Parts: sequence; structure tokens; C-alpha cells
Amino acid sequence: MTSLPDHMKALVLKHDGYSGTAEGPTIERLSDWVELQEIPLPKPSGSEVLVKVGLANVNPSDLHYIKGEYGQPRRKGTPAGFEGMGEVVAAGEDEASQALVGQRVAVSASRGGSGTWAEYALTSASAVVPLHPKLRDEDAAALIVNPVTAWAMVNLVKEAGAKSFVMTAGASQLGKLMAPLAKDMGLGTIATVRREEHRSPLEGLGVGTVLNTAREDFEDMLVMAMRQHAPTIMLDAVADKSSAEIFAAMPANSRWIIYGKMSPEAPALPNLGQMVFMKKVIEGFWLAEWMTRASPEQRKQAFTEVQDRFIAGKWTTDVAATLSLEESVDGLADALSGLNRGKVLIRP
Repeated sequence: MTSLPDHMKALVLKHDGYSGTAEGPTIERLSDWVELQEIPLPKPSGSEVLVKVGLANVNPSDLHYIKGEYGQPRRKGTPAGFEGMGEVVAAGEDEASQALVGQRVAVSASRGGSGTWAEYALTSASAVVPLHPKLRDEDAAALIVNPVTAWAMVNLVKEAGAKSFVMTAGASQLGKLMAPLAKDMGLGTIATVRREEHRSPLEGLGVGTVLNTAREDFEDMLVMAMRQHAPTIMLDAVADKSSAEIFAAMPANSRWIIYGKMSPEAPALPNLGQMVFMKKVIEGFWLAEWMTRASPEQRKQAFTEVQDRFIAGKWTTDVAATLSLEESVDGLADALSGLNRGKVLIRP
């Protein structure tokens, strides 16, 4: 095995804990939140593994996290980045972890580990997924957060017995994953967008109805869509005023499932009686929590099926830009400004 260096380059967090803000997943300068440093190479122990990062992904959750707006507190001085891919180059004493050495894997950050916006990432062996040799690096780098979330949530809709559902932020990478999956599973979909040019691509992916929340006739079109589809679940990544309006228009026994907060706007709920008299429910979905609840069989099924969809061409990861660690310091914010064009990846 090639000897490992004593130090590595990484984009490390400049702040601790929570910020108390709720500005949403946007940044003007990455340097406000992280800085490029050379830090000691982390050493795995127990069931940990060390991954040489090939590509790291940038998700909205990463931006919430570095800004102190995520559900977990920041750890100053540790590398940022929740997701990526690479090769396991070292492992702790655990035999199962040692068996992963030399394997190409998708990787997600684990508690106590270090992030993927670095040359190497330390994580739990349970947080890496061995990859099919035919899977592209670009798809592997974005394999866990969006694809497994899409798979888990669309299956949630199916298991709930719903015939159709609403998904907000339809033009996002996650929305473009859920749309064809829902079609393959025989589910009807209503997607929301904020720009007319996003309508046609979603319709091409099989979305039955696309609503533009910025149009003056949004409320009228919403009423028509509710009558036509009667969706009982909303998968919401935005959580704003439009989300509340959609929920109010949905039928009795509907569920508003919030898995993201892309808008800094707080949703208003003018009629709380809908929770009492119409038995509606507002709840959250967090992939990390789903992963702890899922059985080994469910996890295996999810990771197998998402890789199969990419290999078969049913899913693809649209990449808007690929930056080095050095380029990311000044260039990440600009690259992210066209977020709906595709993912931004970091190549350490």
C-alpha cells in the first residue's frame, strides 16, 4: 500500500455551533464560513475508515451547515462536506472495516468524523457504500444525499397508499430524480417551480402537472390540480408561503413532509383547524434518521436500486461545475448561483 502523508489540504470550518440565523442555502463568499488549511491527516480507529476523496459534492444541506443553520452544530477546525466518493486507503482495527480497504466507495460524513471537502475524509465504515464498477464518479459523488432521499421518500408515498403527491422545488436535482422514479412506480406527481423554463424538462420526466408559484394564476391552477389529482402527501424542500397554500388546498388526511428549507421565508398557517377537523399532519424527513431506522435489507435495497438506476441511464447527475479546493474558496459561490443547472463538485 502507498504510504500516506502526515498532512492534507481541507476546507475547514471557521465557526462553532449554531448561528441562530435562517437565511437559507445561499452564500456570497465561501471564505466567510470556511478556509483552506493544511491539517494533520486523521487516523482511523475501531470501525472507522479513511477515504482518499476523488470527488466531493455540494448540497444545500452543506451550506446550511457551514452557516450554522443545520440540525447539527458546527465543529470549528474540521473539514466541511457531507458527501463524496473515493477509495478507502486505511481502516481501524475492526475486521469489517479493514475489508473495505482498496474499495471504491460513496462516502457520507459521520458523527465524530471529518468532511469530504478535503483530500481525505474520516468516517464510519457504516457510512460508506461499495460502488458498482460501471457507476460514474460524478454519480457516485452524489449517490447518497439526493438519490437515497428520493428513493426513500417516493417509497414512503407508495407505502402510505397515496396515488399521487406534490413535490416542491421540482427543478432541483432531487426533484429530477423523484419524477421518473414516481412514474416508474405508477404514482401521479404535481411539481412546483419558480420559472417557466423549468416546466418542459419536468414534463419530459413524466410529471403530470407543473405549477409555477410565481405566476399570477398560481392559486387558480393549484385548485384545478387538487381537483384532478387529490394528492395526500407533499414532499417539501422549500417550506415557504406557497407550501402553506398548497397544504391548505390538499384534501383531508394529508401529510406535509418537510425535508429542506430552501426559502428564508417563514410559512404561515392561517387555518390551524385543518389539523383538527381534517386530520392533516405536518412532519419532517431527515435521511440520517431514516438510515438509522431502516433495516439492513432496506438499506441494501436502496443502495442497489439507486446505483442500478444510474447505470441503466434512468437517472443522471447533471454537473454544472467541478472546482479544486483552491478554486472553491473564491469560485464556489458563483458556481452555485446557477444551482438548477446541475451539481457543483469539488475535486481535491
